[in-house]
Amino acid sequence: MCSLGRFPPPPPPGDVTLCEFNNALVCGRVSDQLPLPLQSQLADLPLLNLSKETLKAHGRLEHSARPPFIHHRESLWRSCLGAWRDVGLRGVLKELADAEEEEGLQWLKTGASYVLAVCRWLSSLHGSLFPHLSLASEDMVTAFSQALDWAGCTVRAFAWHPHTSKFAVALLDDSIRVYNSKSATIPSLKHRLQRNVAAMAWKPLCASILAVACQSCVLVWHLDPTSLSTRPSSGCAQVLSCPGHSPVTSLAWAPSGDLLLSASPADTAMLVWDVSTENCVPLQRFGGGGVTYLAWSPDGSKVLAATPSAVFRVWEAQMWMCERWPTIKGRCQTGCWSPDGSRLLFTVLGESVIYSLSFSEYRGEMQGQVGGSKTASIVADLSETTFETLFGEERIGGEVHSMAWDPTGERLAVIIRGHPDAPGSQTVIAVFRTRNSPVFELLPCGFLRGERGAQPQLIAFHPRFKKGALLTVCWSTGKISHVPFFFVSAHVPCASPSPVTASASGWEQPLFSER
Repeated sequence: MCSLGRFPPPPPPGDVTLCEFNNALVCGRVSDQLPLPLQSQLADLPLLNLSKETLKAHGRLEHSARPPFIHHRESLWRSCLGAWRDVGLRGVLKELADAEEEEGLQWLKTGASYVLAVCRWLSSLHGSLFPHLSLASEDMVTAFSQALDWAGCTVRAFAWHPHTSKFAVALLDDSIRVYNSKSATIPSLKHRLQRNVAAMAWKPLCASILAVACQSCVLVWHLDPTSLSTRPSSGCAQVLSCPGHSPVTSLAWAPSGDLLLSASPADTAMLVWDVSTENCVPLQRFGGGGVTYLAWSPDGSKVLAATPSAVFRVWEAQMWMCERWPTIKGRCQTGCWSPDGSRLLFTVLGESVIYSLSFSEYRGEMQGQVGGSKTASIVADLSETTFETLFGEERIGGEVHSMAWDPTGERLAVIIRGHPDAPGSQTVIAVFRTRNSPVFELLPCGFLRGERGAQPQLIAFHPRFKKGALLTVCWSTGKISHVPFFFVSAHVPCASPSPVTASASGWEQPLFSER
């Protein structure tokens, strides 16, 4: 089992991590530059510094706030239709219960009042079983977002395009900017329904279709890659909504681009969307209280679906059958798949370890089964460790907030959230070297450090970096940096392969193996 005690010490205070070269992380000052041959690999990538002062977050919507316009009385049936579209059955019942006295409708008003009272009682009972349902929508997004501090950070969501050097950034003011290394045009996406953006996902095998998880719906932006417009019309956005399915906190496209999954902590159903027809099929199982996080395996065969309670599911994407895994201490916080879809790494809230599940591929009569191993193995212990450095003691370790596995399957980045009550504890990015075949191995690489006072918020690997792996980090200061890992992938034929060591300090033995 790998542990933080096997890692080399963190970079000195004031230094930042520049890259990985010759199997060691290279650190230096912010002003330091990479050697020219290495700089050429990153020449087209924009380095952003998005200041929070230039952005203004939307205020919360208070139920007691009065509308600024004079109330226009609509017919009861039109009001009910609007309530059904926005809220669902409960909204219709509330409209009927609050309707003004009209002859012949007293029985309907009374009946709706009784049914609404029963619904509220059942809701309070349900809320006692699943406390997250009592949270306001914005607090719910904050609790389940993959961003470390979603409510306070400048960048709330980040998504690389799967095929080109293009990425989307969702900001504090609910706008989305699209940056392309081959274009100076920076489209800014805004829509009246684009509120509380929690996640984004580009459609695979497509130039410019971006799905956005919003407060009340999923927006699918259809962007013209040849357009020079910096403010695409809201008519370019397709609205996918379903009553009761809000707020949306996670999205996942099928690798083929045919289907889109959306999840909400307040809805026990995971929705499978056919975007072209705007139709969805709910996949629902009893227990869990909602769905918080989705991850579709790169081979398209399986989907991880985490819930707000101590259980998560893995669905197979052919017959849509699922296997259920209960956890002991808390809910599944995050997870990521190996490139071939045969292994799932995941973490549990309240635990400082990384778990691994391996999966078998079934054919013939066994097709339609998920094929997961019976129990999960602990592959990394991230308990707090004290490092003695020339600049004093540094304490690193704690729970994992998010993870990212690079497309080659050879680097794993993990955001470790420090203990807020422990003095000196800090949030860091730990990087592991990984190998998935013929046996699974996890080796320490090192810690990534940003500028002084900056905490990592989001991480994502570039999907097509040719010289190894490229990790993009969104920091609490609003800066977005790119850290390259230069190595020769084991999947690429090499004339004279050289042994890969664990770190510059010489840890060469595998620290975990299923052999």
